[in-house]
Amino acid sequence: MLKMELPEERSQKLIRKYIHVVAVVSAYWVISISMVFVNKHLLSSPQVQLEAPLFITCFQCIVTTTLCVLISAFSVMAPSVFTFPRIRVDLGALKQVFPLSFIFVGMISFNNFCLKYVGVPFYYVGRSLTTVFNVVLTYFLLQQKTSMKAVTCCAVIIIGFLLGVDQEGVAGSLSVVGVVYGVLASLFVSLYSIFTKKVLPVVDGNVWLLTFYNNLIAAFLFLPLMYCTGEIPIIVGYKHLTNHVFWGLMMMGGACGLAVAYITVLQIKVTSPLTHNISGTAKSCAQTLLAVTWFHEVKPALWWMSNVIVLLGSAGYTRVKQQEMMQAHQEATVSKREEDKIIT
Repeated sequence: MLKMELPEERSQKLIRKYIHVVAVVSAYWVISISMVFVNKHLLSSPQVQLEAPLFITCFQCIVTTTLCVLISAFSVMAPSVFTFPRIRVDLGALKQVFPLSFIFVGMISFNNFCLKYVGVPFYYVGRSLTTVFNVVLTYFLLQQKTSMKAVTCCAVIIIGFLLGVDQEGVAGSLSVVGVVYGVLASLFVSLYSIFTKKVLPVVDGNVWLLTFYNNLIAAFLFLPLMYCTGEIPIIVGYKHLTNHVFWGLMMMGGACGLAVAYITVLQIKVTSPLTHNISGTAKSCAQTLLAVTWFHEVKPALWWMSNVIVLLGSAGYTRVKQQEMMQAHQEATVSKREEDKIIT
């Protein structure tokens, strides 16, 4: 005989579920925002003064790779305590992942270059064209058309981006180089998301194994880039090379990179892709407000308006795509039912 669940028990389960969701979303916000501030400090603070952004990015890749191996080993020794995919190196898989890793290097490099030259308050707007590039690249690379509603949302994002750039210029804090890097970062983020879908089957859909491969390959790819850009002599002569605080921050940056990857997957799992996008948009808003307060900056109304326009455009695009997916699912369901009726 099945035991009936009491209302109090259902209520307690629901409360525990809500607490779990809130904890995961909060962790995503804290870790993601912390990573931005840590990287900004490493890349352009007067206390660090290390003109070697590629080295900083490379070291973070090394930390992420090492953590993947350690966590995997720990999960093997204590599977009842912690589960993590077993890390293995397959040369065939490495060769197939290699082209994606070039895009990965471009993505994380341009992200950090953008953060180096622009302020944290402008960082979100500076990298806001990812959605626009998604639409453009999807059309040219995958020959998939986008609805007029989604294109309109992209136009709104572009307007917000241009207004933000204009207001940075009015305030005298515009970095043209930083904006260019932001646009390139948006392009490579979009490319990475598109090509990841093609490469994931190589690692049996294992996101963590792909993260390991990408960071492992990237660490080696950065070495010739560091040599060509003249960073190696800068690193050798760096005055804080033996400073434990500096290396602690470097380790923290790498750990945050892996933590963000993990908590992003977990947030999608406990909520939904739509909720994750909404959470990311809200997090960016909170990050901007926190950065303006932290750095004691005063921004004009039009500057704030540019952020609002980008946020509304991004949220609108997310909503439109959700409605289109629901409609496609309903049409597929109706079609399947009609086919079943014909067969029977």
